[in-house]
Amino acid sequence: MAEYKYITLREQPEFKLSAAEWFHNKWGVATEAYLECMDAYLRNTTEYGWYLCLDGDQIIGGLGVIENDFHDRKDLTPNICAVYTDDKYRSQGIAGQLLNMAVEDLRLKGISPVYLISDHIDFYEKYGWEFLCMVQGDGEPDMTRMYIHR
Repeated sequence: MAEYKYITLREQPEFKLSAAEWFHNKWGVATEAYLECMDAYLRNTTEYGWYLCLDGDQIIGGLGVIENDFHDRKDLTPNICAVYTDDKYRSQGIAGQLLNMAVEDLRLKGISPVYLISDHIDFYEKYGWEFLCMVQGDGEPDMTRMYIHR
């Protein structure tokens, strides 16, 4: 099994620009939006962080933590967002490791529970997440599943 490196952006801030571009390429959200959130984290104005998995110096997986992931339940915060693992690296537990890393990091900072939205069923449950309720995504016609990690 390959050896990957898991980091927070605070541990290696030199990845900020490449991480923002990597997330933009995966999700289509403006690079500037990612940079704004990452800068707040790097300036210590928020504990909502960014977590990356590296193969050498290449980002192959990542996720972030933000206040709200574009849904109507503004009271359910913070939210894990932008969970992604590159196709050729899937089914190796990378996303699960990143999720566990983020939840534990937040818990150590006194931040719990944590939420996320996803249409995936039976994926997040493997990592201790529970279905909580349906939420309305901003500008989305259909409801989306909200999960909680306590």
